[in-house]
Amino acid sequence: MTNFIPIFPLGIVVYPGEQLNLHIFEQRYKQLVTECIRDHKPFGIPAVINKKVNEFGTLVEIESVEKQYDNGELDIRTRGVKVFRILEIIREVPDKLYAGAIVNYPENHLRSSHNLRKQVLAAVRELHHILQVSKSFPRADEQLHAYDIAHHAGLSLEEEYELLHLFQELQRLEYLKRHLNKVIPMMTEMERLKDRVKLNGHFRNLSVDNF
Repeated sequence: MTNFIPIFPLGIVVYPGEQLNLHIFEQRYKQLVTECIRDHKPFGIPAVINKKVNEFGTLVEIESVEKQYDNGELDIRTRGVKVFRILEIIREVPDKLYAGAIVNYPENHLRSSHNLRKQVLAAVRELHHILQVSKSFPRADEQLHAYDIAHHAGLSLEEEYELLHLFQELQRLEYLKRHLNKVIPMMTEMERLKDRVKLNGHFRNLSVDNF
């Protein structure tokens, strides 16, 4: 399916199923959001990387208006629906302050692997343990998708975008597994280095057996 959507480019990657809270303050986006609320329409968030609007983004629906300010600004709660691909950006839309795009929606396959998901989650939790951070997921492990895990895996913005346009769940899980298998040994070594630096200049009680 191909259609026109209003777009709200942002320097983030949004995934299907993700909840995103936004504060709307620019006049053009106040108009966009107000119209989407009125007409019960979604809008698109294409990822902006290095000041460039990229080809892929995520369609989001407005779930609720959390606060409306006297100056027309809004706090809204949105949720990602599905990934789109931009075919053409329409920078000037008649009678609108915002831009839009002609998009289509690539087929997205959600067939998963229990064992692969289990490996990825174990690696994510190991990373969190090394970093001494506490993160929770929105659902039970067996119900999670790669999209639910990706923001917790220490990906760069560019890497999050690469994962966005992988359209097989198995590919996405494998991508996360490879990333974590590369990052965790580096982080472990950094922790060892930090411990060695802490020891420098301190009295140490050292002994060698049999001497």
